[in-house]
Amino acid sequence: MKRKHVLAAILGAAVLLSLSGCGTSDKMVSVTLSSAGSAGFFEVKGEGGVLQLKATANYTSGKLVDVTNWVTYTVTPTGFDLTGAALNAPPLTMTISPTGLVTAVQPFVCTFTDLNQTGTGNPSWALVGSYQITATYKGVVSQPVFVGVASATGNAPDGSCGP
Repeated sequence: MKRKHVLAAILGAAVLLSLSGCGTSDKMVSVTLSSAGSAGFFEVKGEGGVLQLKATANYTSGKLVDVTNWVTYTVTPTGFDLTGAALNAPPLTMTISPTGLVTAVQPFVCTFTDLNQTGTGNPSWALVGSYQITATYKGVVSQPVFVGVASATGNAPDGSCGP
């Protein structure tokens, strides 16, 4: 008789543990792309200018894991350059390494336009084109980030491109 009570107690404890969520796995819920020093706006400045992206896997437990070197990056040109030409796809104009390093390469472009064409006062920049970048890790795709490129001269009175 006592064995039946012990067995019932063990089975009851096992059922309670399984219902309480103990032993459930920690699941990845999203991937976030970011860059040090940037608060939502990303830009590559100058010939050979660089921007380091960071990919972070976010888990249900709140755990964050740097997966920068294990994601697959996808880059899509959107919009135009300052001359009105469609942006080139990488490896032209910009490249991205397997470690998330974005680099401005030839042919150099300006994806900003100065809306203040009076020649007086400060430039008023508008983005006319950018590169949309996402990172994929274990089938989960990050939010897109948009990178403006200012590696060529612009249309500001002093020839500058971008903020």
